[in-house]
Amino acid sequence: MNIREALHSAAERLELNHVSNARLTAEVLLAHSLSVEREYLYAHDNRVLREDESRALEDLLRDRISGVPLQYIVGRQEFYGRYFHVTPAVLIPRPETEYIIEAVLEIRDQAASPRILDVGTGSGCIAVTLALEIPGSQVFAGDISEAALQVARENGASLGATVGFVCMDVLDAFLGRFDFIVSNPPYVRPGDNSRLQREVREHEPHVALFSPEDELAIYRRLIAGAEGLLEPGGHLLMEVGIGMDERVSELFKARWEKLETKTDLQGIPRTVIAKLL
Repeated sequence: MNIREALHSAAERLELNHVSNARLTAEVLLAHSLSVEREYLYAHDNRVLREDESRALEDLLRDRISGVPLQYIVGRQEFYGRYFHVTPAVLIPRPETEYIIEAVLEIRDQAASPRILDVGTGSGCIAVTLALEIPGSQVFAGDISEAALQVARENGASLGATVGFVCMDVLDAFLGRFDFIVSNPPYVRPGDNSRLQREVREHEPHVALFSPEDELAIYRRLIAGAEGLLEPGGHLLMEVGIGMDERVSELFKARWEKLETKTDLQGIPRTVIAKLL
């Protein structure tokens, strides 16, 4: 079987098994099994696959058809123009999380060297991106999962970012003062699987998805902890689930100035922002 035939067969199987973007997925899986870029497939479509390459493709197809996310299969996901290594120990970075990056870049003083703390860093995509986008910044990141931190450290090293990574539960391990605290916290209500796609529910880490109590629990802890860690005039930025922005905003009390929530391209509120007075 040559590359052209393998692509056609793989895309057909994926489509029959209701895998979205079947053709693109087939291209990504075949390129990964051959350790080449997708462009290679069309420049060499008559090349015959070796037996070991056919077996590798078959294994990848079985994984994807069974529901394993494509990003875990190929081991990477793009975020803010860079590729981050991902494993089942971390959430897959998503486009809506990029609004945290954009908000920090809009707010910060261009002449400053801000101190930034990322809580629940996962793959490190927020912390590493901010460290690279803001030269001279001091960036720290924490996560309760040591396995996630190992992935984040690898991403920091491979992308050339200087970030201090610490194993911690929310803000428990930090002292000192910061100009920004950012977080994409777990906000799915415990036991509420109805809001999650099957492949998310079955393959992404539950500690990064489900709040330990009600869906506002981590937000309460972040706000309370940030009051003791932010400089006066410092900012707390948190990603929120769909329809949660008003309830999260109501948690900010007298010491905070609530700023405009950032929305995505569909107008859905995604990032709640507040300044400590």
